[in-house]
Amino acid sequence: MDQPDRSTPQRRDISQPKGRQVDETALAEVAMLLAEMPRRRDMLIEALHAIQDGLGALHVRHLAALAELFHLSQAEVYEVASFYHHFDIVREGQDAPASLTVRICDGLSCEMAGSRTLIDALQSTTDPARVRIQPVPCIGRCDKAPAAQIGKRAVDNANQARIIEATLMAHEAEIPAYESLDAYRSVQGYQVLGRVLSGEMGAEAAISIMSDAGLRGLGGAGFPAGRKWSIVRGFDGPRLMTVNADEGEPGTFKDRFWLENSPHRMLEGALIAAHVVGCERIYIYVRDEYPAVLEILRHEIAALKDAGLLSTPIELRRGAGAYICGEESAMIESIEGKRGLPRHRPPYIAEAGLFGRPTLNHNVETLSWAPDILKNGARWFADQGSTARPGLRSYSVSGRVANPGVKLAPAGITLRRLIDNFCGGMAEGQTLKAFFPGGASGGVFPPAMADLPLDFGTFEPHGGLIGSHAVVVLGQADSVRAAVLNTMRFFAHESCGQCTPCRAGTDKIVRILQEPNPDPGLLAELKLVMSDSSICGLGQAAANCVAHLIEYFPEELA
Repeated sequence: MDQPDRSTPQRRDISQPKGRQVDETALAEVAMLLAEMPRRRDMLIEALHAIQDGLGALHVRHLAALAELFHLSQAEVYEVASFYHHFDIVREGQDAPASLTVRICDGLSCEMAGSRTLIDALQSTTDPARVRIQPVPCIGRCDKAPAAQIGKRAVDNANQARIIEATLMAHEAEIPAYESLDAYRSVQGYQVLGRVLSGEMGAEAAISIMSDAGLRGLGGAGFPAGRKWSIVRGFDGPRLMTVNADEGEPGTFKDRFWLENSPHRMLEGALIAAHVVGCERIYIYVRDEYPAVLEILRHEIAALKDAGLLSTPIELRRGAGAYICGEESAMIESIEGKRGLPRHRPPYIAEAGLFGRPTLNHNVETLSWAPDILKNGARWFADQGSTARPGLRSYSVSGRVANPGVKLAPAGITLRRLIDNFCGGMAEGQTLKAFFPGGASGGVFPPAMADLPLDFGTFEPHGGLIGSHAVVVLGQADSVRAAVLNTMRFFAHESCGQCTPCRAGTDKIVRILQEPNPDPGLLAELKLVMSDSSICGLGQAAANCVAHLIEYFPEELA
């Protein structure tokens, strides 16, 4: 009888640390790609980008090498890399992705424009070994739907022929014509910053003007800008500032528009705010889907430094495809080199934000108004709004209108006036069936509510919100239920997973809406639990559209 093999099992070399060993070749490759980049935890995501840009993907051997260079555990590096959608991790035995990725938006506006048909056609006709066709959430080009991104090059109003043609072209970001530093200075740009730096306009005077103008945070929350400056300034320093250019709300593209046209409006506003509040450094967080914006800001920040106008140091940070990082505390976690998980509050970031310091956070449009307001006065801005609603707003309009795009209009304008006076009316052959006033989380409403002011406080009593002023218009042939399902798929995909009500609730709602006869009672219960117990605004507002589907469009659930 054969005897069992009782030989001693292979044991690891106890002279080596436990876990995956660092490959010396991989270590040299990563060190070369990182060049002079500081080996700090807050630079981890930038390092991951550098490796993926250089090698096309993140192989596990390079992640191990990165952990060694950053003096982090391999688990810490892996958990960050695997959290963000734009990082491609290649495990042992796996093939690297195709050298070219074609991202096609499947968000609401693009789906209405036929992106699903485009995705299916390309996936069935394209060689996956050469080109990867990847459906992705909103990429911030909703007015040019369906939108795609080939490498770093945007393709607007895409169809199959244009996509195939574009794959043969260079795939770097195409930089649009924009207002350069010299052009901005020729129209008195940075003069307000000079007045603030010289003391001609003191901090209290600047805060007073901002407060009297009625400017509110235009990233979604609507907190009064002048009051925010005063609050953060009241905490002991050192203080920091963050600029949120990670607009990922489906239907929103106004910040990209302003940064691709007039980047120095935001940059001057940021430098003014930093000086008034006493912030030692500015961090601008830009979504990875905006490669042209990243290149513009890199160039213009360098130009500011060369011109001696960079009164506060600015660091540019690149997102990695996580919508949740539009939430201010999740963005701060990401800047610190971590997963973008929203923080519990209090404390609020005004008191303990980036690196535990008091932090002033604004979005792009809010800061872009600061130089004009301080130059022309509070009344100049306030008087451009409608009755009792001060100022101007940038509305991102997409869907079934004749001329979608960013529309600069008075605060509180109604949807009907916005469509008729700024969008050329509805698209040919279309009549208004429904609209999202504030992007995916703003809820969906019937035409009977199209005469309400598009402003903060208007839709909240009806279970909605204006948010970032992203207006998506549906026509008579569109299915509201399909639009709600698309929205909930987005939230299920983008939930950070930290809290069960959001993680499980969004997925459950998607599955219920896919059933032939969804149960309105069960949907309403899920919505209530998510709203009452989710950690952040994603889970709290994700199912707003579901409640409105039940209330205003019940026939579509039958």
